[in-house]
Amino acid sequence: MLSKATIVVHGGAWKIPSSLSSASLRGVEAAARAGGALLRGGGSALDAVERAVRSLEDDEAFDAGHGAVLNAAGRVELDAVIMEGSGLRAGGVAAIGAVANPVSVARLVMERTEHCLLVGEGATEFARANGVAILPDLELVTAAALAEFEEMQRFPTSVKTLFNHGLAHDTVGAVAIDEAGHVAAATSTGGISCKMVGRVGDSPLIGSGCFADDFAGAVSTTGHGESIMRLNIARQISLALEGGAPPDEACAAALANMRRRVGGCGGAICVDRTGRAAAAFTTERMAWAVERADGSAESGIDPGGGARDGVEVIRLS
Repeated sequence: MLSKATIVVHGGAWKIPSSLSSASLRGVEAAARAGGALLRGGGSALDAVERAVRSLEDDEAFDAGHGAVLNAAGRVELDAVIMEGSGLRAGGVAAIGAVANPVSVARLVMERTEHCLLVGEGATEFARANGVAILPDLELVTAAALAEFEEMQRFPTSVKTLFNHGLAHDTVGAVAIDEAGHVAAATSTGGISCKMVGRVGDSPLIGSGCFADDFAGAVSTTGHGESIMRLNIARQISLALEGGAPPDEACAAALANMRRRVGGCGGAICVDRTGRAAAAFTTERMAWAVERADGSAESGIDPGGGARDGVEVIRLS
């Protein structure tokens, strides 16, 4: 087995409250173990990131799948994307209805259609036609998310204000490289509480929410979606990796640039084509975990003193 086989996951970059800190850390560790076990058994990077993100979607500590929040109309709208680096194949869903694992619907889009992105009712009907159960909205929403929705209806504010003041949940994601040297990435989110109906952030967009290219590496982002979209942060990081930049430097430069140019906060994880990996964020916290081919693992959620240009950076290899 190649020693570079690695998976990194994140549970979103935001002001994670202390009440969710332990659950978030346990969740990303479990997701990394799930994907890492598959890689150590010779599985593909694509299968590993899907398995890891499904684990996060099934965990109510995260705003994805079973931890989703409600939009301004009191409905669930989910976004997800998955991409593999050997053929640059990708699939995404945006503003899809209440499905337990939107990342797997995104993979169905990639493998069963000629398209890269399906949205809204079309995405929901595609899921149904492919045997995916459409659930009642409230089956995916926690009591805390429902209370948050009711409170925010009384005090409406902008998506950017919500995110940058730490009042919002955020994205989950995973990146991996397998024994064969192929990379993959996946990202999933339930959005931001009380978001405008139909609002889609960066998460399901190729080049923004994720990017995977065997000539560069794999990236998954998290944070203020509108800022990430404007600068195509995942693609920025990928291009830096392709040019030979170490993962920690590539992530730090892109996130620092986003803060300078458009004032957005967020985070990113990446693994390059050699198996080097990193996590970085500009928010108060970001839950992350890594598993390597030799079974070694690391995880974290708080800043650890590795700040560069206002970005907390963790080298994982």
